[in-house]
Amino acid sequence: MTDLERKEINDALYIVDQILPLLGEAKVHFKSARNWGFFDILGGGFITDLIKHSKLGNAANVMNRINYLLMDLQRELKDIRIPTGYNMNTNTFSTFADFVFDGALADIYVQSKIMSSLSEVEELERRLLMLKQNLTSIR
Repeated sequence: MTDLERKEINDALYIVDQILPLLGEAKVHFKSARNWGFFDILGGGFITDLIKHSKLGNAANVMNRINYLLMDLQRELKDIRIPTGYNMNTNTFSTFADFVFDGALADIYVQSKIMSSLSEVEELERRLLMLKQNLTSIR
């Protein structure tokens, strides 16, 4: 292995090590939003919506940071395809509908998007842990 290849692997590992704690942080926010979402489905109201969407906003901020790091990682590992674009699966209309039409259908729709986002974060974490293991073994 050349020094350049070793440097690229070390750079990639450094980026992965930056992403993993952020994924943990995103999971905390999504799980909190999920819990508030369950409460909302059972009859929460405006305050519950505010808290839930605040948690989703926090998760979105973390996911944006993760996305930038994933793009850096993809540049480091040009030959390996890394999924980027892990954005939350909520959109402006669903947020609007959750507040304006605060009912079971809107709550369930937003909850499904939260659960989907949480699953995507967990899958990304699993893939990055595998990548880290593979990079460490060839270094």
